[in-house]
Amino acid sequence: MDKIISGLNMVSPQSANARVYAAEIVRQVIAGHSLDAALDETLAVLPPTRHRDASLIQEMVYGTLRWLEQLQAVLALYLEKPLKNKDRDLFALLLIGLYQLKHMRLPVYAAVAETVAAAEDLNKPWAKNLMNAVLRSFLREPQRAQQKIASDPCLLFSHPYWLVEKIQRVWPEHWQPILTANNQRPPLTLRVNLLKRSRAAYLQELKQAGQDAIVNNETDCSLTLAQPVPVAQLPGFTEGVVSVQDTAAQLAAILLDAEPRQHLLDACAAPGGKTGHVLERTPDADLVALDKDTQRLARVQQNLQRLSLSAQLIVGDAAKPQDWWDNRQFDRILVDAPCSATGVIRRHPDIKIHRTPADVVALERIQKQILEGLWPLLVRGGKLLYATCSILNEENEEQIIGFLARHPDAQEIKLTVPHGIARAAGRQILPGEHGMDGFYYAYLQKKF
Repeated sequence: MDKIISGLNMVSPQSANARVYAAEIVRQVIAGHSLDAALDETLAVLPPTRHRDASLIQEMVYGTLRWLEQLQAVLALYLEKPLKNKDRDLFALLLIGLYQLKHMRLPVYAAVAETVAAAEDLNKPWAKNLMNAVLRSFLREPQRAQQKIASDPCLLFSHPYWLVEKIQRVWPEHWQPILTANNQRPPLTLRVNLLKRSRAAYLQELKQAGQDAIVNNETDCSLTLAQPVPVAQLPGFTEGVVSVQDTAAQLAAILLDAEPRQHLLDACAAPGGKTGHVLERTPDADLVALDKDTQRLARVQQNLQRLSLSAQLIVGDAAKPQDWWDNRQFDRILVDAPCSATGVIRRHPDIKIHRTPADVVALERIQKQILEGLWPLLVRGGKLLYATCSILNEENEEQIIGFLARHPDAQEIKLTVPHGIARAAGRQILPGEHGMDGFYYAYLQKKF
């Protein structure tokens, strides 16, 4: 435990309260680590006696990171002097304390007492008075925080300045709903495998298991659970009857419009959600699943095995087909391009912390290289679906407009679907629209 959670010097992992674990994860993410990795690593070593705390830990971690920009500004108001670098665990613990008081429906006394007590578990009993003073000051003078937050959209919506400015500029009529949606808890949306069940039949299975769900009419296979549950509790999950996938992501396989026995390429395929859905819709397709990351490609294989489906898996860079392509052209290509992921911030709040403007520039260059690399692999009359989970123009419509200008043999097929907003090229689904994540799609055809 001490090797994995190196940032904590706990008195006893068995007695440490949930806030200690949550503080370590928050500390790691602020330091630059992935939220998914830090959370998985910490929960994996959670003692059996603390398993009941897993959901509370996740709520405090995700909530604190969603509101990090705001909470750090509030903490600065009540903290007389900055904490030393060696006390970043206490800094994270204070943020968690403020999140509980500001955003969670917990008894005030319990939230304060448990957060203060956590300093003891960190082997820093001297900090208990500091913890108590800061949290009590916030409770006595909440108007100081309210005034500070209200004066700055970056604090009010808890987003970094560069991202707020960019979203305001690109989406002047939608920026506030976008930022609000980014801070919401995401739903647990399912994709029913229509090879194995109808959606109506699976709804009945959920009801028999005591789980309520609503139908999402944006696709023919989407359901959203009224209350999220661990995937192991989903009827038929292990047998591939159902997968977890946001409705906006489910649109990829539908918009690709693959036909039976076609030769398909799913570029940047990992972790395989879209790969599986394409094969569920066209199980006799000859599909190549490509990804440059060997470990992530293994997840594609795992997902396909669970679904009882198969594809040819290739480790390779989509931008460098000369290293892996067998010279057989594809009828359809799905490019689920690496992107800023600014459309899925509600699921990955660490994006707000880690993403930078320089990242967007670098990703735009990679997207261009992938499109240029894959276009020659498409047969005449073949179609390419470009997808991102971004809401930024330079990764989406500007990328496609530039591509069309460089390639006279390419033409856009307008997506005449009710989802999203029509752009100069492609369509943009904004975060929260019909409960969906933010996604961009553009459909291109190579002229005959």
